[in-house]
Amino acid sequence: MTAEQLYEVPATVAFDGDRPYATVLLSRLGPDMPCFQERLGRGLADAERLLRERTRDASDHRVRALTGHLAATGGKRIRPLLVLLAAEFGDPGSEGVARAAVVAELVHLASLYHDDVVDRAVTRHGAASANALWGNRAAALGGNWLLARAARLSADLVPDALALNARTANRIVEGQLLELTGPGPGDDPVARYFRVAAGKTAALLAMSLGVGAFQARAPRAVADALVEYGEQLGLAFQIADDLLDLRSPEASSGKEQGRDLLAGVPSLPVLLAREGTDACDAELRELLAAGPAAGEGWHRRALELFSVSGATARAETLMYQRLDRARAALGVLPPLPARRTLDALCDYVALRTG
Repeated sequence: MTAEQLYEVPATVAFDGDRPYATVLLSRLGPDMPCFQERLGRGLADAERLLRERTRDASDHRVRALTGHLAATGGKRIRPLLVLLAAEFGDPGSEGVARAAVVAELVHLASLYHDDVVDRAVTRHGAASANALWGNRAAALGGNWLLARAARLSADLVPDALALNARTANRIVEGQLLELTGPGPGDDPVARYFRVAAGKTAALLAMSLGVGAFQARAPRAVADALVEYGEQLGLAFQIADDLLDLRSPEASSGKEQGRDLLAGVPSLPVLLAREGTDACDAELRELLAAGPAAGEGWHRRALELFSVSGATARAETLMYQRLDRARAALGVLPPLPARRTLDALCDYVALRTG
């Protein structure tokens, strides 16, 4: 596949017709091997059916509407795809692999309910957020319900997968709390950024790969390598999202360019600009400190400066370092189609920011 073909995979579309985004992504990233593509396609379809069932099986219809809301509005289903790819390194037909994929997506959905409450978001996946429809208290409890459902489903997983799921739930909540409290006196903001990203983004990608490998009874060394790959890919993914916010116009990214910048989100380029020493970063620091008080056009000027700032280039370098570490982790894996797909996913993360 050429770089141009790879980049044609949309970065924001959740569903293509009735197909989850993950299925579209797999068709572009995975090798042209019908058996491999069909097996993972069936796995994604099975996981999607189970997910819809398990998010709408509450006894009260009002609770069902709340807990099934985000699953019904879409989602990329990247985490279930990672579970299935990891299972390829063991026995992909093992009992419980589809359940493990649903557990990973349930934990992810729960984190989105909580994030939207904290961020006071009004939309998610192109539809009204749960908190906008039912209020913050109900949305927070809806997220808790999904976590409880994930715990109930994971109880039947193999012990290593169950333990990894429990550790990950703790890491995600800690990452959310770290983000909410912000850096304290003497904290290194960049180091804290990576701690938050590790908890909020990387931990769940790593868990998805780990539970898939454990449930399929892959060798321990393979499972450990997949977990490390997920950690590094997750950190690179977060940096890529930061760069996309500054670089991608709404027509291609699906959201307003610089939306996080407007909201005051301390992305990695912002943090690096605050530490920068060149003239460009000096002007950026003044604009960032003043915000809208800097006058009309401050946002446009900040985006212009970030396009040539050394801070943006440094953030991109850090992203590539994480992608290199992810690829290195794949080195111990057998040369299966799933390994080629995971390697191509690194290319996709990098190309999204181009």
